[in-house]
Amino acid sequence: MSIMKNDEKDERKSYEIGPVKAKIRRKQSASIREEAAEFQEDRPLPPHPCNGDEELYSNKIGNYSKGLPHNSLGEVDPKAYEAYMKALKTGDPVNFETIPLGGVVKLTNPQGAYAFDLAGPDSHHLGMIAPPDFSSAWEAGEMAELYWQALTRDVPFADFGTSPHSKAAASDLSSFSDFRGPKVGGMVTTENLFRGNTPGDLVGPYISQFLWKDIPHGATTMVQRYRTTVAGDDHMTTYKEWLDIQNGLSPAALNIFDPTPRYIRNGRDLGEWVHRDFTFQAFLAACLILLGFGQSALDLANPYLSSATQIGFVTFGGPHVLDFVVRSARSALEASWFQKWLVHRRLRPEEFGGRVHNHLTGAASYPINSELLQSEAVSKVFNTFGSYLLPMAYPEGCPTHTSYPAGHACIAGAGVTMLKAFSNESFVIPNPVEASADGLSLLPYSGTPLTIGGELNKLAANIALGRDTAGVHWRSDGIEGLKLGESVAIGILKDYKDTYNEDFCGFSLTKFDGKAITI
Repeated sequence: MSIMKNDEKDERKSYEIGPVKAKIRRKQSASIREEAAEFQEDRPLPPHPCNGDEELYSNKIGNYSKGLPHNSLGEVDPKAYEAYMKALKTGDPVNFETIPLGGVVKLTNPQGAYAFDLAGPDSHHLGMIAPPDFSSAWEAGEMAELYWQALTRDVPFADFGTSPHSKAAASDLSSFSDFRGPKVGGMVTTENLFRGNTPGDLVGPYISQFLWKDIPHGATTMVQRYRTTVAGDDHMTTYKEWLDIQNGLSPAALNIFDPTPRYIRNGRDLGEWVHRDFTFQAFLAACLILLGFGQSALDLANPYLSSATQIGFVTFGGPHVLDFVVRSARSALEASWFQKWLVHRRLRPEEFGGRVHNHLTGAASYPINSELLQSEAVSKVFNTFGSYLLPMAYPEGCPTHTSYPAGHACIAGAGVTMLKAFSNESFVIPNPVEASADGLSLLPYSGTPLTIGGELNKLAANIALGRDTAGVHWRSDGIEGLKLGESVAIGILKDYKDTYNEDFCGFSLTKFDGKAITI
């Protein structure tokens, strides 16, 4: 058997062509990765402020404790909370197994808060503002909005302008001194009720075109009619039911489903959609719809729009966009989970509803802002349901992880930012539609033209604030979560900007605050 020299072996094994050989390519690859890591490492560390409720209230009334054991007021057992905090502070997997639970429901993945990722900013390297504190007028306004969203779940969005319930909601929310939803002339109106704050949110129908239009899905087309629950299917309106759920018991009731699938036409439909979706579902669908619009819907900086001989595919084509939308979802959740468990531990709205109920029934005394206690929202809920608890769309209430920020919102912020980076945001969406009041058909929409950028922002708000409609999140969970997810996506795009061979001047997009940037 003949023996080859080393250089002969290398020659026989290496047949690649291109501008550089394997050894040089290896060094270039390492350099790109090192530069990205150094860029992330050199960024200033952000502060991580909290609202101070955990230190202020020894009974932890301002913090998340669902699933742990509670007393008859729904206040958490101090020793259980201490064990919960010990586990979070140490990060020791053994300590998580010693957290006392109040029932059968388990906490959702608190150890996800410690995960590292290999692209984009580390989860601990992104900051947020502190959420509203327990006794603030800001918190009062957000809770009033949630009561009204529960009261108007069955009002079609198309009827908001004429419904007495939506008119009452707009009027009541306008009276709050620190309500931070969109306003016109300082007033909440039926046109901006329950909407987001980003450019495009106030244009056209409440629901984004990307939640209504047919989805090109490989060899088939998906019609966006979905299973929903029947009118009046509200839960956790009795105190025993509320307390059992806080202690981690299984719900006594189940959702009652409408036998007819419908286009999303009201808050109940939207709340059920974000109850059953998988992480990046809305943004995968939006991506497929966008790709179906053709090249004119692509970002003007796409290097293949001007090529006479090539089209994009692995880079700057469908697989590239789809991958970035999907890969940003988990990174956004990691950023969310760090803030949820290791910074804020904000209580859920259903927990706050129990505080309102116990305060107004005289069972306890809590520092709840008087604007909420004296509002029409609170009295209307009591007159309708016989308690001051927040009526929930889901029998189990909120998930067993803390409130701020909303995971759905973080994924929405990241997914929509990725889509804007690859899209022509000013492209006008053809043949726009809106759902009929019964959700059985789509009708032509003939109002102000709807653009990709505006409808993507609206999609982000629909997904983020749709969880509010169900009662499981606060407005600030959604609005600030969108910003956090946006930061995640921008960080990933920065890490990848130097990895392409094409003549490419950078990703351009408009942020949620209206600022245009190029990465």
